[in-house]
Amino acid sequence: MSQIALPLAAGPGAGPSRIAVGSANAGVIDAFARSADWPFRTAILSGPRRSGKSLLARWFAESGAGEAIDDADALDDTALFHRWNRAQESGRALLLVSSAALGQWKIALPDLASRLGAALPLAVGEPDDAMLADLIAVHAEQRGMILDASATSYLVPRCERSHIGVERLVSAIDRLSLERKQAPTMAIWRDALDAVKGDSQPRLL
Repeated sequence: MSQIALPLAAGPGAGPSRIAVGSANAGVIDAFARSADWPFRTAILSGPRRSGKSLLARWFAESGAGEAIDDADALDDTALFHRWNRAQESGRALLLVSSAALGQWKIALPDLASRLGAALPLAVGEPDDAMLADLIAVHAEQRGMILDASATSYLVPRCERSHIGVERLVSAIDRLSLERKQAPTMAIWRDALDAVKGDSQPRLL
């Protein structure tokens, strides 16, 4: 399994303390190593919900590679423009995390739009089979569960092929295991898969 340990310990509810590295995010991590070459030393990171964008930004900032602004698309344009200018003055790389890809990010301030239009676009994609297995292991580890290779071999071909789908699935396995007071078994894996397929609960944000 390829993972990156976060430099800060994750507190309760803070999410995984490790980042699974795979097909969906390897290009992003490679780009982080070349932040000095980014246009205006600025990059915009987007991707699906719960795909680890904030964790990647946290790792980027804590590694000393530059500044990261999470939910940058929710900031006031003028405030964000000032942050961009400060980064230019300091010569530090600036990573902006957005819930929308750059072409879908509505920026009203023309000066900001023109500058961010030149930024390097980075995107987290959907995971392949190998990364799905790693994500299952990471979320199980976060919950103090052990899911061995037989579990991932069974779950990967059957689970929703997305970051949020894996998170929901491992949550369902944990819940059923606690309710039945037994370690996860194939019966629990199967019931968890059925539960998330028919889950009517509000989606994780």
